Amino acid sequence: MLRPKKQTKPKIKHRPFLKWAGGKFRLTDDINKTFPKKKQCLIEPFVGAGAVFLNSNFERYILADINPDLINLFNIVKENVDDYIEACKPIFFAEEANSAGYYYAKRQQFNDSQDPFERSVLFLYLNRFGFNGLCRYNSKNEFNVPFGAYKTHYFPEDELRYFAHKAQNAVFLCGDFQQTFELADKNSVIYCDPPYAPLQQDSNFTGYAGNEFGLEHQRVLAELAKRAQKEKQIPVLISNHDTKFTRGIYKDAKLKRVKVQRSISQNSEKRIKVKELIAIF
Repeated sequence: MLRPKKQTKPKIKHRPFLKWAGGKFRLTDDINKTFPKKKQCLIEPFVGAGAVFLNSNFERYILADINPDLINLFNIVKENVDDYIEACKPIFFAEEANSAGYYYAKRQQFNDSQDPFERSVLFLYLNRFGFNGLCRYNSKNEFNVPFGAYKTHYFPEDELRYFAHKAQNAVFLCGDFQQTFELADKNSVIYCDPPYAPLQQDSNFTGYAGNEFGLEHQRVLAELAKRAQKEKQIPVLISNHDTKFTRGIYKDAKLKRVKVQRSISQNSEKRIKVKELIAIF
């Protein structure tokens, strides 16, 4: 007698509470398949919105970024998510919240504020109502992403609560990738999601939290990854565009090719699949 196959529940994927240009939510399955099985600690020098953190299973996490606003926000959510959510709601649910005038007033308030909690609340509002999940600052270190003009909005309360729960096993640090690499030991695996190298090599840098992340930074990161694996036996994974340049700097790594939907456009017709690499050192 044939028995029906046991139905397995699909694995739940957890979205970050932040929108994030270049986020790895769609690629978490591919990335998880490349992680070594027995490492205890995941280190991310470019944590971004935290999609890989939220959808991986390590005992401990060291999560870093050069953006102090982002790390401040994560630490506040980790420490007291209830107070944070209650502080966000009046701004998100204000009658005029989805208007350009309100948005630009809140952006100015954010840029004028020195209070870490106030900045964390405004950062989430600007992220969800600004254009396409961009996080960008000008030369004066002022947040300058324009209004997003979306028809509908969503307050990510469930995502905030899950992040806070998962964050109890994480340490959030503000620092650059070179500093973060120094924290790794034999029980670690490092996953890097740097600002991507340009598809056309006639441009030399990508914005990196108000700093430049140029082609030389890409080379330094690749060299650090090679050295960490060779000298300390620490596995390192790096995501990037699939270009002649990246294949050159990752020539000592195993390369996994993936395709993912990418766009910095609200127009879905302009969202095309681009080729990316996961370099595995």
